[in-house]
Amino acid sequence: MSKNIIKPSILAGFMELTPPDQILFNRMMDTIRENYERFGFLPIDTPVIEKAEILLAKGGGETEKQIYRFQKGDTDLALRFDLTVPLARYVAQHYSELTFPFRRYHIGKVYRGEKAQRGRFREFYQCDIDIIGNGKLDIINDAEIPSVIYSTFKDLGFDEFTIKINNRKVLKGFFQYLGIEDSQEVLRSIDKLEKIGQEGVIKELKEQGLEEKVIDEIINFINIKGSNLEIIERLKALNINNEIFNMGVEELELVNRYVGLFGVPEENFSIDLTIARGLDYYTGTVYETFLDNYPDIGSICSGGRYDDLAGFYTKQKLPGVGISIGLTRLFYQLTEAKLIKSEDQSLIKVIIIPMGDYLEKSVETASILRKNGINTQVYLEKAKVGKKFTFADKLGIPYVIIIGEEEVEKNFYTLRDMKTGEQELLTLEEVLNILK
Repeated sequence: MSKNIIKPSILAGFMELTPPDQILFNRMMDTIRENYERFGFLPIDTPVIEKAEILLAKGGGETEKQIYRFQKGDTDLALRFDLTVPLARYVAQHYSELTFPFRRYHIGKVYRGEKAQRGRFREFYQCDIDIIGNGKLDIINDAEIPSVIYSTFKDLGFDEFTIKINNRKVLKGFFQYLGIEDSQEVLRSIDKLEKIGQEGVIKELKEQGLEEKVIDEIINFINIKGSNLEIIERLKALNINNEIFNMGVEELELVNRYVGLFGVPEENFSIDLTIARGLDYYTGTVYETFLDNYPDIGSICSGGRYDDLAGFYTKQKLPGVGISIGLTRLFYQLTEAKLIKSEDQSLIKVIIIPMGDYLEKSVETASILRKNGINTQVYLEKAKVGKKFTFADKLGIPYVIIIGEEEVEKNFYTLRDMKTGEQELLTLEEVLNILK
């Protein structure tokens, strides 16, 4: 009786890569991790599965619709949908063991049951950093964050990108001045400017019942342009008598002054009053990062300042500032735009090909090479010599060591450069010098 063969497939919205692409993906992740560590951030990891009550403490909204939730026995469980809520729980739970300001990075998978569409993922990697203060956190931390973004994207191979910043206090104070008390809907509309354009924003503001005069003032405000210093001077020149607005302008001015000192060039950093970050979570500085020549890709790194990280889990006031890189989405978009390409078929530096009965010597040699930090494989299958070389060639392995009768008798090794086809008989020391 023939058994049923199940067609191999994965769920929509999940990414699976071939080894060459996975090598490239891992290198990007390593670059991000190295930069985060360079700036003094400490690693943490939290469970992928949390108690549903922890993840849904805030309750309602899009989160509840998108969360993967299930029962196991009597326990109500859910998959984490971001790395921020687990961080809030973590800091509240380990509060007495942590040193503040607590600088942590977290790279891990998160899950959202979003509508399946091209470039949208239900399982994806996020790479987050946050600086959490105990009771208070100096605004100077907000100025350091762009230097982490700058360093990371330079190391990822990008030169032409802009870190755009704004301050939610500037927006909130301005809306209060206009008599708009509940500004969340207005902020969400402004945040969509890139997607729906100015006319789309005006349409949404009208639907919210705002008067034409007020809408005109909002549009004029978000169209304030110029150099960073010019924008700050124009904001001051508005002479708006609102404490929150003036505090926001002051913070924006201070962050702008220090970002340069942290090593971010002017061409990679700009104040943009349209940056709103639709989430009501943010209370001060907000960031969005764009590739200058590829605006369609959208923001490649975003975040901001918040007043109270863990209010649902502790009475301690824990302000913070942080950013997140959605690595899976970024990798997909950069690949689609042909901005990155996997070059390596393997991570092997050299493959040892035993000739005849010289497998033992080959295995011993491989151990020596690995102890010297050289990625080494031994070809263990019985096959014709031509097939062995084809295998090395297909994987793009740069060197082959041949070990046969002559090599063993003379205690030498034949090293072949697969690019040039040249080979020579060498001592082990000479082989190590070339391969290291």
